[in-house]
Amino acid sequence: MNIYFDIALNLASERFSGERDKVIADALSRNVNYFNIVCSSLNELDFVKDLNDRYGQNSCFTLGVHPHNANELNENTLKYIKHYIKIHQPSAVGETGLDFFRNLSSYENQINAFEQQIIISIENNLPLFLHQREAHDDFIKVIDKYICDIPSGVVHCFTGTQYQLDDYLERDLYVGLTGWICDERRNKDLRESIKNIPMDKLMIETDAPYLIPRSLEKKPKNNRNEPKFLPHIANEVATLMNIDLKQFNKQVLNNSKSFFEINFQD
Repeated sequence: MNIYFDIALNLASERFSGERDKVIADALSRNVNYFNIVCSSLNELDFVKDLNDRYGQNSCFTLGVHPHNANELNENTLKYIKHYIKIHQPSAVGETGLDFFRNLSSYENQINAFEQQIIISIENNLPLFLHQREAHDDFIKVIDKYICDIPSGVVHCFTGTQYQLDDYLERDLYVGLTGWICDERRNKDLRESIKNIPMDKLMIETDAPYLIPRSLEKKPKNNRNEPKFLPHIANEVATLMNIDLKQFNKQVLNNSKSFFEINFQD
């Protein structure tokens, strides 16, 4: 039996409001037994922690500030998040990184928030849960500044080029793949480049409720992605990589457990 670990579930999203128990139950029924609950803003800290307490037998969680919300970090809030992370010890720091596609926070604030969260990960010996969109060169510059001390990191929701992939792998970063891979119309280069990801550096995710796989035969009317669709993504990636699905799942499950330092019992 294949067991799955969704490394990116935005369970705090309002799109899951009132239906979280059902979403998790549906995931478990598809053998998506484990999931990482992602935090993206200061406003979510308590809620994400509470959700992990609620589903902790099957979950782990990150704490951090998404680049969209980098403007939230100032001297006082930085002290607060440092204390919060030290007390509650999440499985990773993030979601952090750079996003110049929408620029919802200023360039300066994004760089500062990214660097401060890298420092927090180093101080607490926690891996980084990373986000990068339209900011690769600056992202790599910041990573390189601390590369010797970063415990570990995963670039989640990878949709980039072979050049970008090479940069991540050269820095010993993990790579997370989403349902974005399931769109053969727009992702020919991506679907080809993932064949070059070493199996011991690969993880899979839904990034739900976002990025519903295009190739699903029956999509929900609300077009909401859910962790129950992770097996579909796994099958797509394994097929593209020409790897037996059982072998593929075993490796990515072990990668995920090792990265988040989780001892879930299968």
